[in-house]
Amino acid sequence: MSGTEASVERVHPRHRLDPVIHSPVRLSIMACLAAAERAEFGFVRDAVEVSDSLLSKQVTTLADAGYVKVKKGYVGKYPRTWLSLSTAGRRALDAHLAALTAIVTAAPSAAVGAEAGPTESH
Repeated sequence: MSGTEASVERVHPRHRLDPVIHSPVRLSIMACLAAAERAEFGFVRDAVEVSDSLLSKQVTTLADAGYVKVKKGYVGKYPRTWLSLSTAGRRALDAHLAALTAIVTAAPSAAVGAEAGPTESH
């Protein structure tokens, strides 16, 4: 096996993390939306504990990536905004979570090969 083949087979799972989703606020938004078919903007804002402006900015980033759908409408005479994951967003979230799981589960096996640090002698 060549050095190139070895490096392809042993790619660290962190390289599969989605940089758009990896932000803690965007990951929280995606996770919140994954639990429902759609959610009202105010509900997501409160669940993620962010301001209207921060949620709006992060939703725009996710929508531009094709991960979140935004639907505006009215309930009676009051404007409302509903958010939902797109099919691509759901797939991206699943892949991102799988990469995080792979990182965490690979850590103990990587530690087995690590050398023990200096020990304290008495």
